[in-house]
Amino acid sequence: MKFTSSAVCAALFAAGVADAFTTRPSSFLKHMKTSDLSSDHKTRLTMVLADKPVKKLAKIELLKTESEHLLQPLSDQMKTEEISVSKDAYQILKYHGSYMQTNREIRGKNKDYQFMLRLKQPAGDLPPELYRLVDDLSREYGQGDLRITTRQCFQIHGIRKGNLKTVISSIMNIGSSTVGACGDVSRNVMCTPAPFNSADYEHAREWSKVCGHLFRPLTPAFSNMWLDGKAPANPEKWSKEVEHFNIDEKMLFDSGRGIILPDSTEPIYGDRYLPRKFKIGITVPGDNSLDIYTNDIGLIVVSNDKGELEGFNVMVGGGMGRTHNKETTFARVADHLGYVPKEDAIELLKSILASQRDHGNRDVRANARMKYLVHTLGIDNFRSLVESYFGKDVQPWRPVQEWKYNDWMGWWEQGDGKLFYGLHVDNGRVKDEGDFRLKSALRALVDKYNIDMIISPTQSLIFRDIDPKDKDGIMAILKEHGIKSVEEIDPLARLAIACPALPLCGLAQTEAERAMPSYIERMRAVLDKMNIPDEEILMRMTGCPNGCARPYMAELAFVGDGPKSYQIWLGGSPVLTRTAFAYKAKMKGDDFESTIEPVLAMFIKQRQQFEAFGDFCHRVGAEAIEAFAESYVLGSVKA
Repeated sequence: MKFTSSAVCAALFAAGVADAFTTRPSSFLKHMKTSDLSSDHKTRLTMVLADKPVKKLAKIELLKTESEHLLQPLSDQMKTEEISVSKDAYQILKYHGSYMQTNREIRGKNKDYQFMLRLKQPAGDLPPELYRLVDDLSREYGQGDLRITTRQCFQIHGIRKGNLKTVISSIMNIGSSTVGACGDVSRNVMCTPAPFNSADYEHAREWSKVCGHLFRPLTPAFSNMWLDGKAPANPEKWSKEVEHFNIDEKMLFDSGRGIILPDSTEPIYGDRYLPRKFKIGITVPGDNSLDIYTNDIGLIVVSNDKGELEGFNVMVGGGMGRTHNKETTFARVADHLGYVPKEDAIELLKSILASQRDHGNRDVRANARMKYLVHTLGIDNFRSLVESYFGKDVQPWRPVQEWKYNDWMGWWEQGDGKLFYGLHVDNGRVKDEGDFRLKSALRALVDKYNIDMIISPTQSLIFRDIDPKDKDGIMAILKEHGIKSVEEIDPLARLAIACPALPLCGLAQTEAERAMPSYIERMRAVLDKMNIPDEEILMRMTGCPNGCARPYMAELAFVGDGPKSYQIWLGGSPVLTRTAFAYKAKMKGDDFESTIEPVLAMFIKQRQQFEAFGDFCHRVGAEAIEAFAESYVLGSVKA
């Protein structure tokens, strides 16, 4: 990339960025001031970047370059009789949508390898034919259940290596995909899940699919691997829905400003793809049901009084992943970049991605996400960098209404005479277990009513386009299968999300999905004991610090740091606009009640009128809470 503006060059060098971004200069390696933190909270965790590494092509970067655009060594490894693939092949397999796993609770010298497959479902769309397929595939080739992710797509666990081709080709041939569900590319594009029949919501859904198609990898490796080089029987459903945008033409348009690379296979990504995963989310003003600030790019629909799309407010640099005891890594909320008219939106999106592609940190993978580039440069210098590719000024951010959070559960008028119903799914686990037969219930509903569904960012499901006359029949099927109505769900459970963690995730340090229900019950007991049963506190849990369940946005989060041990984070916003702070570096599971009661006691005594728990913790800060807790006597405070 050659900069056309000397002012841009000066800004980049002033921030410590030369030919390729690495880190801030040593003068920045200090404990940062509160005003510097995107989370806008006081914390004793320093947010700095690692020392500049010695220039050397990282192994993962070399592997990508030598992979023949994501084909090797995976293609060769899939032909062996082994039940696993090599480490290098595994890295390439991620781009195809799969992770190799073992059940960590089964001990023995020989590991029983299996594969998790993640689908690509822009905007969370789940048509009935796709549900039937994944229901069948999970039963015939997986472990029998499905998991809903926090990025609005399904995961199938327990697939054997010899069955991967059958499963992936089946998904591709039905008009879906697993491409880009993992790897250093644009991941599944999120969208507000509410299927309202209004112009702004329709714009958001449509542009989610535009982005999903725009940033798809173009390598033929996927069809060569899984379809023997043939085209799928049906094109990707979302690509058909947005074909009138002429996306390929706009993707390949070369302004001469360095966006398009001299790579005939991957003109956007090149043979090294991106430094790290890249996440995009789209919503409408006021609807923060998808954690919009946690994305690399967040788009907010801006419409005129007639409902016609004018453009988008654009935010950049959000991300959750961090590493314990590595202060160079941190969670971060996105900054407001500005506004772009709709006719320039695709070129601006390309410019942002190219900025990260060319200047993201490829030397230190822990600092490879775009949030570190934005954090290092600052939003103004990052904007200048983007504009050097864009060729235009990014317009000022347009005022929008305040954010609200809604999970869209229960029955809603859709706006076109139809209804939609939000079905809560505990931690995204779609399974049959005893009298609880959710997986069978969904199949019965799809087979009888041919229901279109949407996967929500909170690991739940939304049935859309329901004829009002079918409402009672749908509820009867759910009841017959042991599924609670939304009114029967504890509000704490509705607000909570957790990652799968043990036993299959190789990064998990402790439980999450399996432990969260008991923590909800224990929290309910503490709230009832302290006479504040109506408090609705947004809680999240992960088995490691990587942040798949977006814990650092929660009012109260449990971040696994060892067997039956968690870090405690407090002070996220109930409308998901700031990060929390680390309150306890380590809490054993047995100490939950004695840890949380003093915080709730202080909340009872010192909260302001109508103040939410997360807002209270953010206002008073960690030091004040710690001081109160030191002298607190358990059982001494009730509302």
